This record gives sequence, structure tokens and C-alpha cells, in this order.
Amino acid sequence: MSTVKYAEVVSLKHATLGLLSFGPASGYDLLQTFGESLANVWPATQSQLYGELGKLADAGLVTVAAEGPRGRKEYSITDEGMAELRHWLGETKPAPTRRSEMLLRVFFLGLLTPEQAEAYLHDRAAAATEMRAGMLEIDKQLEPQDGDLVVYGRLALEWALRYSVMQREWADWAVEELRRARKEE
Repeated sequence: MSTVKYAEVVSLKHATLGLLSFGPASGYDLLQTFGESLANVWPATQSQLYGELGKLADAGLVTVAAEGPRGRKEYSITDEGMAELRHWLGETKPAPTRRSEMLLRVFFLGLLTPEQAEAYLHDRAAAATEMRAGMLEIDKQLEPQDGDLVVYGRLALEWALRYSVMQREWADWAVEELRRARKEE
């Protein structure tokens, strides 16, 4: 039997620790990195991130490495924080995601008019196209450089690009399936 366990809670904690493992950063710097590299994986708002940094500091997982003008704090991951991050990465599995509000709605689209059902699917296709455009914009802004953040960030970005294509293709297919089903009635 495997000793790997499912993660009980996925949180901003591990995303923040992961970014700090690349080097010290202020909350502002982290927020920028979230927007530039993790937006498709784990988005964070300013209030969420600053709250999480406080919790991580209280838990001893990060420390304030430097303080600058206007209260600017630069955080560093501690040895305990790195141990927690490595534990999460290597000894827990991602919890299986079984819930999808989008697919739950698809399951009940038959309660709408055919036009409303198609409109919903067209919206899903448009959202996928918009997501892909955003990811392509991030891809264009990435500077060619080495390092784990770039290498593994590109792997995550490529997943988002492929996922957006799959969502678009599925939505287009689903519209055609609805039309085919109506013709058979």
C-alpha cells in the first residue's frame, strides 16, 4: 500500500511557499508573479495573499527577511516552510476533483429552450477562447531564460493552453450534438 496520501486541503499556502522557494519576495512581487505565471493554476487576490503571508509567518513557515520604505516587507521561506512544501509535493496526492458546476449545468440544459442551451455552450466556447488568448499573452511575455520557475511554469502554461483547446472543441461538438438530437426528434 502506498504511503502517499491525498492532500486534505489545497490552499494558497503551498502556492505561496512554492514561489518563495525561488527566492525572497515582497507581497507585491508575489502578486505580480501569481498574475504572470500562476493565474491559470491558482489565482490569488491581494487580500488573500497578504492574509496568507501573515498566517505563514505566524506558523514559522516564512520570515520577514527585510523591511523597506512604506512598510514594504520581503518574505523568505524558512527551513520549516521548505520541509512543508516538500512534504506536500512528495507525500500527498492532489485530491480528486469530482465537482464541476459547469458540467452540472450541462447535465440539466434540457430544462432550457434549445436556444438557451446552445447559448450556454457558445458561452463556454467563448470562455475557452478567452482563456487561451490570456495564456498566449502570458506566453509572449515570458522571457527566454532558464530556471525551475520558467521550466515548470511553461509546463503548467502548456496544460492550460491544451485544456482551453479541448474545452472549445467540446463546446462546439456539444452544440452540434444538440442540433443533431433535435433533428432526430
